[in-house]
Amino acid sequence: MMHSRIRTLEQYHVAYKQSIDDPDTFWGDIAEPFTWRRKWDKVRGGEFSPEGRSTWFEGARLNLTENCLDRHLAQRGNKLAIIFEPNDPKTRHLRLTYRELHEQTCQFANVLLKNGVKKGDRVIIYMPMIPQLAIAVLACARIGAVHSVVFAGFSATAIADRVNDAEAQVVLTADGLNRGAKQIPVKAVVDEALQNCPSVRRVIVVEHTGWPVQWQAGRDAWYHDEVKDVEKECPAAEMDAEDPLFILYTSGSTGKPKGVVHTQAGYMVWADFTFRNVFQVEENDVYWCTADIGWVTGHTYGLYGPLLAGSTSLMFEGVPTYPSPGRFWEVIDKHHVTIFYTAPTAIRSLMAAPIDHVLAYSLSSLRVLGSVGEPINEEAWHWYHQHVGKGRCPIVDTWWQTETGGIMISALAGITPSVPARAGLPLPGVHPVLLNQDGTEIEGNDQEGYLAIKDSWPGIIRTTWGDHERARQTYFTPYPGYYFTGDGARRDESGLYRIIGRVDDVINVSGHRFGTAEIENAINQSEYVVESAVVGYPHDVKGQGIYAYVICQNGVPTTDIDLQVTEASIIEAVVAEIGRIAKPDKIQIVSGLPKTRSGKIMRRILRKVAEGETSNLGDVSTLLDPLVVDEIVAGKR
Repeated sequence: MMHSRIRTLEQYHVAYKQSIDDPDTFWGDIAEPFTWRRKWDKVRGGEFSPEGRSTWFEGARLNLTENCLDRHLAQRGNKLAIIFEPNDPKTRHLRLTYRELHEQTCQFANVLLKNGVKKGDRVIIYMPMIPQLAIAVLACARIGAVHSVVFAGFSATAIADRVNDAEAQVVLTADGLNRGAKQIPVKAVVDEALQNCPSVRRVIVVEHTGWPVQWQAGRDAWYHDEVKDVEKECPAAEMDAEDPLFILYTSGSTGKPKGVVHTQAGYMVWADFTFRNVFQVEENDVYWCTADIGWVTGHTYGLYGPLLAGSTSLMFEGVPTYPSPGRFWEVIDKHHVTIFYTAPTAIRSLMAAPIDHVLAYSLSSLRVLGSVGEPINEEAWHWYHQHVGKGRCPIVDTWWQTETGGIMISALAGITPSVPARAGLPLPGVHPVLLNQDGTEIEGNDQEGYLAIKDSWPGIIRTTWGDHERARQTYFTPYPGYYFTGDGARRDESGLYRIIGRVDDVINVSGHRFGTAEIENAINQSEYVVESAVVGYPHDVKGQGIYAYVICQNGVPTTDIDLQVTEASIIEAVVAEIGRIAKPDKIQIVSGLPKTRSGKIMRRILRKVAEGETSNLGDVSTLLDPLVVDEIVAGKR
């Protein structure tokens, strides 16, 4: 039988071969130890059918929270499940054992039931990174409600779009949040969003900051009032393997956010298997994933993966630089963190601070380091390895997507090769291929192409909420018979994969994807703007920055004050529509954009200019107005 932990390179090769040659037996063995109400009829179905529908563990019945919580109670009831480190280091941290987390999840689940939430209902969660966020997510899963967490930094418009797409009836939120030195009135943002959300009938508010809030009688309720008279036990709903577990909205290359749907059994097995193997988790590890639960990394590796494995997971409310750039390292020493998983953006921002901030801490507890969100550049990899890992911690540079549910290509810590700027080898069950433009597989090593995945894996996206055609068109239609990742990749001479970046109109800012269309749409809301075009360009800290070319109603501003007013209006429009995280790094106001005679914007030219390439722009003679290019080059920011 294949055990769920791979401990040697030889075991990896054996497991990988079996997972490709005989996936049904392989995954059947991996899934065996979980708690099932009913076993599956077949391990997998619908192999990349033209409809793009895959199923896993068909016919099985289960509840994910029984596997995250109940099954650990006998042996790990008093083990720490969550350590909460608040934004302000002077505030006391909080610890929850598996027994306490189980009890509080049941209580929150009973509050949801009391408020009329039923199996299959969608619940939007917009909360700070506090234990109640994790508990709310688990409470939804407990009763079979579909949770959709929205990062508590997104704007009211972004919340409204998601609430309306999911037709959610209940929103879970808090009074406010502190993130570094910033204060965000979370409840006020929700109130603004819900002015345009007819489906919402209930808002449950967790008191966190104690700030005053507006109150809508009949709709709003305090969590502490609701929880007073509910039981501490809540039977777990029996779910079908393919019932939806959560919707997570991600940016596509068109404006409307895509609701990526993950289901119960396949996601559970994938989250657990990838977590244990990539990080080589041991029983006494203290594991810290710095991602907010609002992103998929926070779902799979902040919450579900660690709890499925019975691990202790650290939850952090703050930011890496508050109150000083030593905060991450202070937290690692304080809680004896052994596995640390963060984003290259965070690493690069901390590299820019004086090295004394790292040297002040011992970091001797660390065993494994991880990177997620975008490929980590070599300079950051070496800095991370040398200064944080002291040269002794393997680094796992993990490649995956919201749609894949969990890690797809990565080193297994200390087991498979870890090479700077390479994601590494595929995990068992993952069959990557490189395709050329016409969809032919590129054989052999030392090759470059479009990264696609052959055959399904347990964590694969099932659909996009309410619009399966969109999932089919985005992932399964470009190259029939494959899942298309939208990334370019290189397979080096040793067979290790290196991710090159997006091949479509998606910009990866600090590990978060934004469609150029949605940013342009936001910019165009400014009263000054006629049209805009947005591209990504290399950014020292964020990986990719956002460069906006904008045509204004009154032409190019001639005074500094006019320019400042226009730029402020553009930034304000983006912050209001999407959130601060998507604001352009550079804005260039232009009199025209390079367009073909059919009206298509030649982004290739704009991208090259943004990247600093101004001489080799290719043939511009076919453009409607070739002189526009000279103006854009001359005015580059």
